[in-house]
Formats: sequence, structure tokens, C-alpha cells
Amino acid sequence: MAKKKNEISIRSSAAEYLTYIASVGEQEDSIEMRYEDENIWLTQKMMATLYDVDVRTISDHIKKVYSDSELEETATIRKFRIVQTEGPRQVQREVNHYNLQMIIAVGFKVNNERAAQFRKWANGIVKDYTIKGWVMDDERLKRGTYLTDKYFDEQLERIREIRASERKFYQKITDMYATAIDYDKTSATTKRFYATVQNKMHFAGCRKGFC
Repeated sequence: MAKKKNEISIRSSAAEYLTYIASVGEQEDSIEMRYEDENIWLTQKMMATLYDVDVRTISDHIKKVYSDSELEETATIRKFRIVQTEGPRQVQREVNHYNLQMIIAVGFKVNNERAAQFRKWANGIVKDYTIKGWVMDDERLKRGTYLTDKYFDEQLERIREIRASERKFYQKITDMYATAIDYDKTSATTKRFYATVQNKMHFAGCRKGFC
């Protein structure tokens, strides 16, 4: 069973969407996802419920993912202790859980309506990332749901890296301009050029949300 703090933290669109597609269809099984170390974890049984297939199918797909070197086993499996019913009693067992990368990889291999619904959602995210260069979890931010301690530090670090890259690009442009045979750093044309380039870089950064 997931800890209380994990039940609260798992408020991302990925977790909520996976929970949603697990609730559709005829079966009423529910899955309790585990959130640890900035990742979502499911057992094979939970994935079987999620994608509406039997556990053997999930196991076969996982083996295929590993045999094709699509993902590394050590990076995608962790053991967590869970309580499960065995006959008339409840026992604690350490069971393999698989992270979100594996959950997604399996979702692209299962061939049914449930998995197709998942792929449609995932492809929408990939499309946004490919065209825009970024993906924003609008619903998560609108609701003000819980974010991990590292979230804002990571976002600030990424913005700093982008800013540094922009500075290097700006420097390259101005360096090339300075090699012109008639270059004069004091001329009005040169000053106007530098100001125009700087303004355009600032405008492009603001459109991406980095202002």
C-alpha cells in the first residue's frame, strides 16, 4: 500500500490519466500507484489492470522491452513491500515495481482499445514537445496541486541553462559582425545592430516563457 505522503504527491497529469484509463471499461478494479523518487511505480498486476490484459501479457512485453535493450532493467525496477491476500490471510511481500518509462513502453506494445487511448494521450504530449520544444502540465498548475521539493529548483536550473545558451548564441552573432572589414564599434549602425539583436533574443525568450 502506498504511504499517505505518496498518495498526496501523486498529483501529476500522468498519474491522474493512468488512473482514469484504468477506471474505464467493464471492470471496476482500481490501482493504487506508488510515487517514489520523482517517479510512478506499478507492479505487473497493476499494469495488467491498467491496460485490461492478463499478467502474462504484461510479463511478455516487459521481457521484450529488455531483450530489445529498449530500457535497462536496473533503471526501471525497484522492490517495494506491499500487503497482499494469500488465501485466508494477508502477508507482506517485496514485489517488483516498474517505473513510468516501462509503463509507457508496455502501453505502446499492448494492442487493445485501452492501450490505444493511452497512446493517443502520450502522442499528444510528444507532439507538443516536438513542435513547441516544451510541454506544460496545465491542469496540475491550475489546481495548485502538490509539487515535489525539487520541482522549482529543477525549473530554475533549466532556465539558467537556456539563458546561458542564449548568451553564447548572441556572442557568436556579435563576434561574426565584428569581423566585417568596415566594422566600427562606435558607429550608429553597429550600436543599432547590437540593440536589435539583443531585443530579438529577449523577445524570443519571453515568448518561450523565460522572462
